[in-house]
Amino acid sequence: MPCLVTGGAGFLGAHVARALLDAGHDVVVLDDLSGGFVDNVDPRARLVTGSIVDHEAVDALFAAERFDHVFHLAAYAAEGLSPFIKRFNYTNNVIGSVNLINASINFDVRCFVFTSSIAVYGSGQVPMTEDLLPQPEDSYGIAKYAVEQELRASHEFFGLDYVIFRPHNVYGELQNIGDRYRNVLGIFMNQIMRDEPLTIFGDGTQTRAFSYVGDVAPAIATAPWTDGAPGEIFNVGADTPYSVNELADVVRRAMGVSDHPVRHLAARNEVLHAFSDHSKLHRVFGVSAEVDLREGVRRMADWAREHGARETSLFAGIEIERGLPEGWAQLREG
Repeated sequence: MPCLVTGGAGFLGAHVARALLDAGHDVVVLDDLSGGFVDNVDPRARLVTGSIVDHEAVDALFAAERFDHVFHLAAYAAEGLSPFIKRFNYTNNVIGSVNLINASINFDVRCFVFTSSIAVYGSGQVPMTEDLLPQPEDSYGIAKYAVEQELRASHEFFGLDYVIFRPHNVYGELQNIGDRYRNVLGIFMNQIMRDEPLTIFGDGTQTRAFSYVGDVAPAIATAPWTDGAPGEIFNVGADTPYSVNELADVVRRAMGVSDHPVRHLAARNEVLHAFSDHSKLHRVFGVSAEVDLREGVRRMADWAREHGARETSLFAGIEIERGLPEGWAQLREG
């Protein structure tokens, strides 16, 4: 079936596109290449370079391709940076999503699969379950929750079927390790290969359930054809939380530098403990073996060493300077 994967040159989108191709679907990837790479796109897919913010280009693509299913993974997912780039965040993560929803309604898409985030939950709600009232605390979480609500309303108004996933802290091969502002495992590996100290905000006791991409992408790719999935929201990811300090040790061992230095920066305003319950996902999609953190990090480290360090760049469009976390503020001053 003809499927659109937005953000398919990025990390998770590339893995979802490959899963769809392996299942025999025709896949078009739409990506502006702002955070993805042409090399990530499977040669069996067709890459269209463009932005979801460009509603005219989106409409033209839908008119030409007549997609049956849309898998929307394009986003600027730097949660910690989002309060300082509000306009950019909402333009890309809300308006861009609305452009896709409009086109999906107008061109009779059968099912719209959306990757949201556990950022919608906020803090103090662990383990996070889908029946909790979302209370996002940052601009990224607010944007994701707004799109969730828009999908619910679009189903009620126009009958657009949808499935929503809330993944968290996904890592693995193809990740953009050159992004300074997101994907802590990639940041750590890039810092090691660039002979820079690992940087940790605060004391490193904040916990996350780091999720290997191979445990996340398959459910997303099969959602429209899974009984009981349409119209539902699912947490997806790993079950076991680890502290950032523990993660740093796992990454250093996987990269063969167990004594690599660590530098602690001032704590930033973030949720301290975030991990979710996946019993609903298991009921609908079935239970599969979870890749252990050490094994998943080893796989990613092997890939990272093969591809080498990436140059990093500063985000050029900071909208609010006040309160910018220490490490990021220093980078801008330097």
